[in-house]
Amino acid sequence: MFLRRFRKPKITANTADRPTELIAQYRATGDVALLGELYEPHMELVYAVCYKYLRDEEEAKDAVMQLFEQLVVDLRRHEVQQFLPWLHSVARNYCLMLLRKRQNRPQMALIDSVMSDDDEAALPIHADDSDREEDLSRMEACLQLLPLEQRTCLTLFYLEKKSYVEVADLTGYDLKQVKSYLQNGRRKLKLCLSDPQTVGGTVRNTTS
Repeated sequence: MFLRRFRKPKITANTADRPTELIAQYRATGDVALLGELYEPHMELVYAVCYKYLRDEEEAKDAVMQLFEQLVVDLRRHEVQQFLPWLHSVARNYCLMLLRKRQNRPQMALIDSVMSDDDEAALPIHADDSDREEDLSRMEACLQLLPLEQRTCLTLFYLEKKSYVEVADLTGYDLKQVKSYLQNGRRKLKLCLSDPQTVGGTVRNTTS
Protein backbone atom coordinates (compact mmCIF):
# COMPACT_ATOMS: atom_id res chain seq x y z
CA MET A 1 0.00 0.00 0.00
CA PHE A 2 1.26 3.47 -0.90
CA LEU A 3 1.10 4.69 2.71
CA ARG A 4 3.92 2.31 3.64
CA ARG A 5 6.48 4.31 1.72
CA PHE A 6 6.44 6.78 4.63
CA ARG A 7 6.87 4.10 7.26
CA LYS A 8 9.43 4.89 9.98
CA PRO A 9 10.35 2.81 13.03
CA LYS A 10 7.19 1.51 14.68
CA ILE A 11 5.17 4.17 16.47
CA THR A 12 3.83 3.48 19.91
CA ALA A 13 0.45 4.78 21.06
CA ASN A 14 2.28 7.07 23.45
CA THR A 15 4.29 8.60 20.58
CA ALA A 16 1.21 9.15 18.42
CA ASP A 17 -0.55 10.90 21.30
CA ARG A 18 2.11 13.57 21.79
CA PRO A 19 2.18 15.73 18.64
CA THR A 20 3.13 18.89 20.56
CA GLU A 21 6.28 17.25 21.92
CA LEU A 22 7.19 15.81 18.52
CA ILE A 23 6.72 19.21 16.87
CA ALA A 24 8.97 20.84 19.46
CA GLN A 25 11.65 18.17 18.99
CA TYR A 26 11.44 18.46 15.21
CA ARG A 27 11.71 22.26 15.32
CA ALA A 28 14.73 21.96 17.58
CA THR A 29 16.56 19.26 15.64
CA GLY A 30 15.20 19.23 12.10
CA ASP A 31 15.10 15.43 12.33
CA VAL A 32 12.72 14.31 9.55
CA ALA A 33 12.24 10.94 11.28
CA LEU A 34 10.43 12.81 14.06
CA LEU A 35 8.22 14.43 11.47
CA GLY A 36 7.48 10.99 10.06
CA GLU A 37 6.39 9.80 13.51
CA LEU A 38 4.13 12.82 13.76
CA TYR A 39 2.63 12.53 10.28
CA GLU A 40 2.16 8.78 9.84
CA PRO A 41 -0.83 8.29 12.16
CA HIS A 42 -2.74 10.92 10.17
CA MET A 43 -1.83 9.90 6.63
CA GLU A 44 -5.04 8.04 5.95
CA LEU A 45 -7.01 11.07 7.10
CA VAL A 46 -4.93 13.34 4.84
CA TYR A 47 -5.56 10.95 1.95
CA ALA A 48 -9.30 11.05 2.62
CA VAL A 49 -9.30 14.84 2.63
CA CYS A 50 -7.30 14.98 -0.59
CA TYR A 51 -9.48 12.41 -2.33
CA LYS A 52 -12.61 14.33 -1.31
CA TYR A 53 -11.38 17.38 -3.21
CA LEU A 54 -9.35 15.87 -6.06
CA ARG A 55 -11.58 12.83 -6.77
CA ASP A 56 -8.60 10.89 -8.14
CA GLU A 57 -6.72 8.19 -6.25
CA GLU A 58 -3.29 8.82 -7.79
CA GLU A 59 -3.54 12.59 -7.37
CA ALA A 60 -4.61 12.10 -3.75
CA LYS A 61 -1.64 9.78 -3.12
CA ASP A 62 0.75 12.28 -4.68
CA ALA A 63 -0.79 15.03 -2.55
CA VAL A 64 -0.13 13.04 0.63
CA MET A 65 3.54 12.78 -0.28
CA GLN A 66 3.80 16.41 -1.36
CA LEU A 67 2.17 17.55 1.87
CA PHE A 68 4.75 15.65 3.89
CA GLU A 69 7.48 17.54 2.04
CA GLN A 70 5.62 20.79 2.66
CA LEU A 71 5.45 20.06 6.38
CA VAL A 72 9.24 19.74 6.48
CA VAL A 73 9.35 23.49 5.88
CA ASP A 74 6.03 24.68 7.34
CA LEU A 75 6.46 23.18 10.79
CA ARG A 76 9.74 25.03 11.24
CA ARG A 77 8.12 28.31 10.23
CA HIS A 78 4.81 28.21 12.08
CA GLU A 79 3.85 27.75 15.70
CA VAL A 80 1.25 24.97 15.71
CA GLN A 81 -0.77 24.43 18.85
CA GLN A 82 -3.36 21.94 17.60
CA PHE A 83 -1.73 19.74 15.01
CA LEU A 84 -4.69 17.76 13.63
CA PRO A 85 -7.00 20.73 12.85
CA TRP A 86 -4.01 22.58 11.42
CA LEU A 87 -3.03 19.61 9.25
CA HIS A 88 -6.60 19.25 7.99
CA SER A 89 -6.60 22.91 7.01
CA VAL A 90 -3.21 22.64 5.28
CA ALA A 91 -4.37 19.59 3.30
CA ARG A 92 -7.60 21.29 2.26
CA ASN A 93 -5.82 24.47 1.16
CA TYR A 94 -3.24 22.48 -0.76
CA CYS A 95 -5.96 20.64 -2.70
CA LEU A 96 -7.85 23.86 -3.41
CA MET A 97 -4.64 25.32 -4.78
CA LEU A 98 -4.24 22.31 -7.10
CA LEU A 99 -7.83 22.68 -8.29
CA ARG A 100 -7.32 26.40 -8.93
CA LYS A 101 -4.21 25.66 -10.96
CA ARG A 102 -6.11 23.01 -12.91
CA GLN A 103 -8.84 25.52 -13.74
CA ASN A 104 -6.25 28.10 -14.82
CA ARG A 105 -4.33 25.79 -17.16
CA PRO A 106 -6.04 27.00 -20.39
CA GLN A 107 -5.47 30.66 -19.46
CA MET A 108 -1.83 29.97 -18.60
CA ALA A 109 -1.45 28.11 -21.92
CA LEU A 110 -2.50 31.30 -23.71
CA ILE A 111 -0.08 33.42 -21.70
CA ASP A 112 2.78 30.95 -22.26
CA SER A 113 2.01 30.84 -25.99
CA VAL A 114 2.09 34.62 -26.21
CA MET A 115 5.28 34.81 -24.17
CA SER A 116 7.05 32.30 -26.38
CA ASP A 117 6.59 34.29 -29.60
CA ASP A 118 9.90 34.99 -31.32
CA ASP A 119 8.80 38.16 -33.08
CA GLU A 120 8.59 40.25 -29.92
CA ALA A 121 10.79 40.87 -26.89
CA ALA A 122 10.65 38.04 -24.37
CA LEU A 123 8.37 38.47 -21.39
CA PRO A 124 9.12 37.16 -17.89
CA ILE A 125 7.40 33.85 -17.11
CA HIS A 126 6.36 33.84 -13.49
CA ALA A 127 6.50 30.67 -11.40
CA ASP A 128 5.32 32.11 -8.08
CA ASP A 129 1.58 31.61 -7.44
CA SER A 130 0.92 35.26 -6.60
CA ASP A 131 2.73 36.39 -9.75
CA ARG A 132 0.82 33.87 -11.82
CA GLU A 133 -2.45 35.27 -10.44
CA GLU A 134 -1.28 38.74 -11.47
CA ASP A 135 -0.46 37.44 -14.96
CA LEU A 136 -3.97 35.98 -15.26
CA SER A 137 -5.63 39.21 -14.14
CA ARG A 138 -3.61 41.25 -16.60
CA MET A 139 -4.35 38.81 -19.41
CA GLU A 140 -8.09 39.06 -18.77
CA ALA A 141 -7.88 42.86 -18.80
CA CYS A 142 -5.84 42.86 -22.00
CA LEU A 143 -8.23 40.45 -23.73
CA GLN A 144 -11.05 42.95 -23.17
CA LEU A 145 -9.04 45.61 -25.03
CA LEU A 146 -8.70 43.54 -28.20
CA PRO A 147 -11.05 43.86 -31.19
CA LEU A 148 -14.03 41.55 -30.83
CA GLU A 149 -12.94 39.26 -33.67
CA GLN A 150 -9.49 38.68 -32.19
CA ARG A 151 -10.79 38.25 -28.65
CA THR A 152 -13.40 35.74 -29.82
CA CYS A 153 -10.91 33.64 -31.78
CA LEU A 154 -8.33 33.64 -28.97
CA THR A 155 -10.95 32.63 -26.41
CA LEU A 156 -12.33 29.80 -28.52
CA PHE A 157 -8.95 28.48 -29.67
CA TYR A 158 -6.92 28.70 -26.45
CA LEU A 159 -9.40 28.77 -23.59
CA GLU A 160 -12.11 26.51 -25.00
CA LYS A 161 -9.66 24.31 -26.94
CA LYS A 162 -11.49 24.54 -30.27
CA SER A 163 -9.73 23.68 -33.52
CA TYR A 164 -9.30 26.15 -36.39
CA VAL A 165 -12.22 24.51 -38.20
CA GLU A 166 -14.43 24.63 -35.11
CA VAL A 167 -13.62 28.30 -34.54
CA ALA A 168 -14.52 29.02 -38.17
CA ASP A 169 -17.80 27.11 -37.86
CA LEU A 170 -18.74 28.86 -34.61
CA THR A 171 -17.87 32.38 -35.75
CA GLY A 172 -18.67 32.29 -39.46
CA TYR A 173 -15.14 33.46 -40.33
CA ASP A 174 -13.21 31.55 -42.97
CA LEU A 175 -10.02 29.71 -41.99
CA LYS A 176 -7.76 32.44 -43.36
CA GLN A 177 -9.56 35.04 -41.23
CA VAL A 178 -9.39 32.83 -38.13
CA LYS A 179 -5.63 32.37 -38.48
CA SER A 180 -5.16 36.09 -39.11
CA TYR A 181 -7.24 37.07 -36.06
CA LEU A 182 -5.31 34.61 -33.91
CA GLN A 183 -1.91 35.80 -35.13
CA ASN A 184 -2.67 39.50 -34.74
CA GLY A 185 -4.59 38.97 -31.51
CA ARG A 186 -1.61 37.22 -29.96
CA ARG A 187 0.68 40.02 -31.10
CA LYS A 188 -1.55 42.71 -29.61
CA LEU A 189 -2.05 40.70 -26.44
CA LYS A 190 1.70 40.41 -26.00
CA LEU A 191 2.16 44.15 -26.50
CA CYS A 192 -0.46 44.76 -23.84
CA LEU A 193 1.05 42.28 -21.39
CA SER A 194 4.52 43.77 -21.88
CA ASP A 195 3.28 47.33 -21.25
CA PRO A 196 1.19 47.63 -18.05
CA GLN A 197 0.18 51.17 -19.05
CA THR A 198 -1.95 49.77 -21.85
CA VAL A 199 -4.21 47.99 -19.34
CA GLY A 200 -7.23 50.15 -18.81
CA GLY A 201 -6.46 52.05 -21.99
CA THR A 202 -6.18 50.81 -25.54
CA VAL A 203 -3.96 48.26 -27.18
CA ARG A 204 -1.52 49.82 -29.62
CA ASN A 205 -2.89 49.61 -33.13
CA THR A 206 -1.30 47.06 -35.46
CA THR A 207 -2.53 45.44 -38.62
CA SER A 208 -5.76 43.61 -37.78
